[in-house]
Amino acid sequence: MSEILFADDDDALRSMVVDVLTAAGFTVRAARNGNEALAEVRREAPELAILDYRMGTPDGFEVCRQIKTDPGLAWLPVLILTAERSIEDRLGGFGAGADDYLAKPFDPRELVARANALLRQAARGRDRNPTTGLPGGEALYAEVERRRAHGEPFSICYFDLDHFKPFADRFGFAVADAAIREVGAAVAAAAAEGPDNFVGHVGGDDFVLLSPPADARRRAEDARERFAAALATHLPEEAVEAGSYWGRDRYGVERYFPLTRLSAAVLRVDPARWVSLEHLGERVAELKREAKQEGGQGIAEADLI
Repeated sequence: MSEILFADDDDALRSMVVDVLTAAGFTVRAARNGNEALAEVRREAPELAILDYRMGTPDGFEVCRQIKTDPGLAWLPVLILTAERSIEDRLGGFGAGADDYLAKPFDPRELVARANALLRQAARGRDRNPTTGLPGGEALYAEVERRRAHGEPFSICYFDLDHFKPFADRFGFAVADAAIREVGAAVAAAAAEGPDNFVGHVGGDDFVLLSPPADARRRAEDARERFAAALATHLPEEAVEAGSYWGRDRYGVERYFPLTRLSAAVLRVDPARWVSLEHLGERVAELKREAKQEGGQGIAEADLI
């Protein structure tokens, strides 16, 4: 149940909007002016703030500006309501950081629709990895469940980087961040040439591609090749030519490491044999260990059993 803060100094309008939003299934907290709105937001942030523009001092624009300049609250979506219709007023609202703008009088259905749209947009933003911009774990789980519920066979390709910690220690955070971005770009590019593919960044160097079973291995191999070519552009020429570098392992012992590569576990899933998401994770982890074995090809595949 999403929680919305609504602030307006007009008692009748405040009561009407609270009733509309409550009837639509939201939990609503009401504030009578800008100071109350700021106090409520700082006490416990809602999931959406709806602010009237003209409600005394501070007005809705100033409340929005203070929300958006607070590092702990800047993520909070803000919808401004106003009777002002000039382009200057609209630009003022967006200049204060507002995410959307609704002119009065308004249809209650449009208010509910805009609230839902902002909440969906905010949820997608919170579940995107800041390094790659790709959807995160919650979006992945939802997509797996969607395919399972529709009875669609699919493959899950799980990617991560071999020997990534010593690689990051040796070449530094800038190259390590570039490597993560290149994985995201490589997997996304491999998924782009066809329908019904989903790419997610679970966190760190862990990426997932959901794909039709017939295409999965080819796309996994494509992603690995794209990543290897892109990584070379970020490394010293001698390391690329040697294919290895001198670094320290987790015990502090110096030794040669192969350049980090992208390993892939490809698991074909038949929804008729589904057990649970935890079981799926265990099978992917087993395949990932197989893919990362020394001397192996860096890719392993199997059926979910």
